[in-house]
Amino acid sequence: MTADPLPGRGTGVEPRRYRRGIYLLPSLFTIGNMFCGYACIVYAMRGEFELAAPFIGIAFILDSLDGRIARLTNTTSAFGVELDSLADVISFGLAPALLTFAWGLSEMGKVGWAAGFVYVSAAAMRLARFNIQSVTQLDKRYWVGMPSPAAAGVLASTVYAWPYPLTAYHQGIAALVVVLTPAVLMVSTIRFRSFKTINFGWNLSWRGPFMFALLIAFIATQPRITLIILAYGYLISPLIEAAITRSRGGGGQRLEAPPEASL
Repeated sequence: MTADPLPGRGTGVEPRRYRRGIYLLPSLFTIGNMFCGYACIVYAMRGEFELAAPFIGIAFILDSLDGRIARLTNTTSAFGVELDSLADVISFGLAPALLTFAWGLSEMGKVGWAAGFVYVSAAAMRLARFNIQSVTQLDKRYWVGMPSPAAAGVLASTVYAWPYPLTAYHQGIAALVVVLTPAVLMVSTIRFRSFKTINFGWNLSWRGPFMFALLIAFIATQPRITLIILAYGYLISPLIEAAITRSRGGGGQRLEAPPEASL
């Protein structure tokens, strides 16, 4: 007696219903990223900057996870790539620009909202450059221009460190510098390290988790100081790397990417 074939076998149709749920998983993280950008805007409009700024950090975490999950589950798709870019424009372009505008740029009048628009435009162009770079397979050790999540982190950490509205004109100028500096770096050809491939020289497997545990401990106990050090430390990291390389006799690290890498 021959047993009945298993469902989907011998019929030419394989059971792939479970795959549909897996394909949705990375997009759910991307939607969460988008929600964080939207929530940041809502709280910023209400003047609750201390609640608005951390949503940028949560969006950064979700943005880091969606791509990794897609690669691990082999569920990458053109739809996911486009959705991720659109979500990043909201969370790392529009949200931090409106956050800093409500926080301090509004004191600058038309100059303030123009600076916010410059930041949004720079973030959009940086994301478009990233999509092209992913296709052309440039040096994966570096990003050409400051990544938009890191740039948004500079704005968010600054507001989180001082979550009080800026009311004086000279304070508005400080907000202008905070916004325009990352904007210029995003569209520049200065090379920023990609931590996906960086080698810290850790030979023992426990050092990585231990350092990560220390980082969590610092963020939990001194979140404002720790986050602003991380954000501004990465902002000036090309200069630090160049200085370290020069001190080791390497002739200095080239800050800018070669012309063929400038897109």
